[in-house]
Amino acid sequence: MQLLPMSEDATITPDDFVIQLKKNLQFRSVFEQILFQQIVDRVAEDRSLTITPDEIQAEADQFRATRRLERAADTYRWLEEERITAEEWETGIRDRLLTNKVKEALFGAEVERIFTENRVNFDQAVIYQTVVPYGQLAQELFYQIEEREISFFEAAHLYDIDAKRRHHCGFEGKLYRWSLHPEMAAVVFGASSGELLRPLQMGEHHHLILVEELIMAELSDEIQSEILDQLFQEWLRDELKDVIS
Repeated sequence: MQLLPMSEDATITPDDFVIQLKKNLQFRSVFEQILFQQIVDRVAEDRSLTITPDEIQAEADQFRATRRLERAADTYRWLEEERITAEEWETGIRDRLLTNKVKEALFGAEVERIFTENRVNFDQAVIYQTVVPYGQLAQELFYQIEEREISFFEAAHLYDIDAKRRHHCGFEGKLYRWSLHPEMAAVVFGASSGELLRPLQMGEHHHLILVEELIMAELSDEIQSEILDQLFQEWLRDELKDVIS
């Protein structure tokens, strides 16, 4: 590893990197990433999986287009700012592409089966939610929203116990069925799109939920990628245990 000159009076050594990673509790994460790549390289070699220069070039071109690095000079300037060489950048691209090839080779054939067996868990709902501490307040807000005395979004902005949700007027986003508490999943996916659900008590809090949209699962590219990544990450963790045991 080369020393990185910062100025005439300052130089960062490899030991400085290690110390900084440890001080910021990042050493283990980087250590595991190195081992992960070694595992990927080993499997790729066993399966004769390689990355061609054309594949690296295509990925690099796509990256440059995304970052608007239209001229070669723009790319070199970016590399200098990142303090890496063109060769190091290309090696990183190669590692990511090879990881994807290994992932597909190991688990690509299993994705459809996993999806079919767990299809219901991949249903999604776009919901808004307001969580308040008292049942009486939840009931009052429910009736006020129904009578259009206040909008759901105003209620969330004014009364939700979570600052982030208040800021987003109750928006929770597009959530998978498996990510919801079973009791909440049952009422959400038993509702209709656009329906305001009656207050639901969970623990000490009371939830008002607006179901904006229900999306029944199809094996999209997004879901396929998520299943593939989950299988791969589980496998990597098991492999890591064998390496460090």
